[in-house]
Amino acid sequence: MAGVVDMAVNLGGIPMRNPINTASGTFGNGRQFEGFYDVGATLGAITCKGVAAEPWQGNAAPRIAELPSAIMNSVGLQNPGVEAFVQTYGDYLQSLRDRGCAVICQVAGHSIDEYARALELFEELAPFASGFEINISCPNIAKGGAAMGGTPEDAAAVMRAVRPLTKRPIVVKMAPHDVAEIGRALEAEGANALSLINTIPGMAIDVNTRRSRVARPTAGVSGPAIHAIAVRMVWECAQAVSIPLCGIGGVASGADAAEMILAGATAVSVGTANLTDPMASKIVVEELQDWASGQGVSSVTELIGAFEC
Repeated sequence: MAGVVDMAVNLGGIPMRNPINTASGTFGNGRQFEGFYDVGATLGAITCKGVAAEPWQGNAAPRIAELPSAIMNSVGLQNPGVEAFVQTYGDYLQSLRDRGCAVICQVAGHSIDEYARALELFEELAPFASGFEINISCPNIAKGGAAMGGTPEDAAAVMRAVRPLTKRPIVVKMAPHDVAEIGRALEAEGANALSLINTIPGMAIDVNTRRSRVARPTAGVSGPAIHAIAVRMVWECAQAVSIPLCGIGGVASGADAAEMILAGATAVSVGTANLTDPMASKIVVEELQDWASGQGVSSVTELIGAFEC
């Protein structure tokens, strides 16, 4: 029988009024969506676009290509640097916190030193941040562009360097491979939560020009086409770690979010769907609430990892 369900969750020390977050890079920094609905009163959290210590120019255009049930992007984490980000968005992000929406600031870097410097700046300049997401999928320039956290050893090294720099919760954004093993390494070094998965590398070729449909040969694929893969990886990681997970990948409905929760996610991020429908995250919140109300539980937390095989 349907009933009132407590939708509040806690993502590794980040309290959320409901499990719905936004995936970095797909929601601007929240303010861009306020004309569609009250972001601060609706979402559990937002994750801001990734920001580095210094400005990044990003990749050359074209950066985005539409695919069947997916998009491909090669934006390259263009950002203005922490100081300009805080100056531009700080007051608005504080207003989100004041309205009950958690604010997770994503930290980007091409080296361990860059991560550390960016997090130090955030720690100093961003009192509005509920916690930080460390994007270890960024390319390691010193290692030829491989993901900074592409191995358990590399991931642990990043986490070991940034953990002493803040007492606020640290969530780590993981690449879509070896999630159980890398997740264990991050947990051992003090990560409070993990978010997974990031985009899956792919290619799209224009058969008439014989060139890539974006400026680089490969780019990250996201959207409904990767949802089943993301659910599987969330489930695999949930079997390996005891810290909370934020599930990401092709979430466009309450049912999609429910799958992530049943697989073991405490929170769920809406990403590509925000680009096709600016109301997507609000719709997912409402549909997830309706689903949870029909599950015979008093709290949505009772459904985390409730998948049965």
